[in-house]
Amino acid sequence: MSLQNLHPANCWRNQVSRVAWLPILALWLAGWASGPALAAERLPNVVIIFTDDQGYGDLGCYGAQGFQTPNLDRLAREGRKFTNFHVAQPVCSASRAALLTGCYPNRLGIHGALGTSAKNGISSSETTLAELFKQKDYATGMAGKWHLGHHPQFLPTRHGFDEYLGLPYSNDMWPHHPEAKPGANGRPAYPPLPLIEGEAIINPDVTANDQKLLTRQYTERAVSFIERNKERPFFFYLAHSMPHVPLFGNDDYNNLAHGSTRYGQVIEEIDWSVGEVLKAIDSSGLAENTLVVFTTDNGPWLSYGDHAGSAGPLREGKGSCWEGGVRVPCIMRWPGKITEGSTCDTMLMTIDLFPTFANLINAKLPDHPIDGLDVGPILVGAEPNAAKNPHDFYTFYYETNELHAICTGNGRWKLQLPHSYRTLGGKPGGKEGNPAAYEKVPIAQPELYDLVTDLGETTDVAGKNPALVKALLEAAERARADLGDSLLKRQGQGVRNPGVVD
Repeated sequence: MSLQNLHPANCWRNQVSRVAWLPILALWLAGWASGPALAAERLPNVVIIFTDDQGYGDLGCYGAQGFQTPNLDRLAREGRKFTNFHVAQPVCSASRAALLTGCYPNRLGIHGALGTSAKNGISSSETTLAELFKQKDYATGMAGKWHLGHHPQFLPTRHGFDEYLGLPYSNDMWPHHPEAKPGANGRPAYPPLPLIEGEAIINPDVTANDQKLLTRQYTERAVSFIERNKERPFFFYLAHSMPHVPLFGNDDYNNLAHGSTRYGQVIEEIDWSVGEVLKAIDSSGLAENTLVVFTTDNGPWLSYGDHAGSAGPLREGKGSCWEGGVRVPCIMRWPGKITEGSTCDTMLMTIDLFPTFANLINAKLPDHPIDGLDVGPILVGAEPNAAKNPHDFYTFYYETNELHAICTGNGRWKLQLPHSYRTLGGKPGGKEGNPAAYEKVPIAQPELYDLVTDLGETTDVAGKNPALVKALLEAAERARADLGDSLLKRQGQGVRNPGVVD
């Protein structure tokens, strides 16, 4: 058995797919031309809401228990729920790099979660979604967690965003981290956590009381941005710091919340935030011209137990390339373009949004290779499950550029490659904001899983499918030639350097 055209980047397909989707775009534009003048003159707005460590099972419409998400459930009723949507890596900085550039993060030299002492970040030679939209004179804004470098040259305003309010990295990177105090695990304490407006630090020492207000502050900035820019096309990236630990929510809101746990209360405030954003879009008369995307950066941080979310039926969570780490909830709404109440089971990844949006607004793709492919017919097609995913395979890296897994583009077959992964091993997670200890478990030989019949990755079927295993191992070798594999001390030929502090 062989897989055709198994080049990891699949870069040439961007242009092929771009041409294939142009007739669909022309039909949309023709439809807009017969409507109100505003719709005929404007390109569509795009709003991405990106939460932190929210699990696959943490929305009502994905089976959540113990709390309510009426606004997210409404988003699903009015749009499309994706059940097979993935992030490129199950960790903060890497996941965000993939979303914003359409590239596997290891292609950019971005690994793991950049710390407070990091001297690297996203390179100025990369093109972000904000810079893509700037080609068409969009207003661009962001609120929330950035985590692609905290030095001025790496901040959002240097990478296409007109405005920014938020934290430069994770909200646990502060002096009160339970595992980062003098004498704890040999790790030094973090410095004070700053809140940034544009490129200026407006609060040099974010406190617990300040963190309680973050979700509301980010939401108010998003609503304000929408209202201030309703007369022109806009792109807004709302990257919530929650529900990453430490969990904080507005006291006034949480006293009224239905959630039975602190985690549930935090999710319900995020749900409130989604409702406020939708209200701002709808009341401005922009619903039919605005694509809203809701998803999250990776699976739940299971070691935090009662302060962590749920991966639902999926195996493991954040920090592993099992499905619980990389498969995330995703909902999109675009009235008149996306069929209401529809469900898509076709596999997709965040890297595919960049070229899809480029095609949507007829923007030029960057000159350098990207890994995502245009999946417009899947996102907005009337029958998304009938549209074929254009990828031959997707790769899943973790740690410092270790290739852990590879999956066929149709989302059925996933090969776990030899590596060690972290797990609680059936033990309960921690309590009240303190994590339980993980253990490392090795995978000695490649293990094959049929994700259609075995979503929980419980039964290795490699022995029954030797030809398929062989084909996927060959594809993995092509990925290593392009992107490397630090486990095997392989250097990739297609890897670019990250930015480094001047």
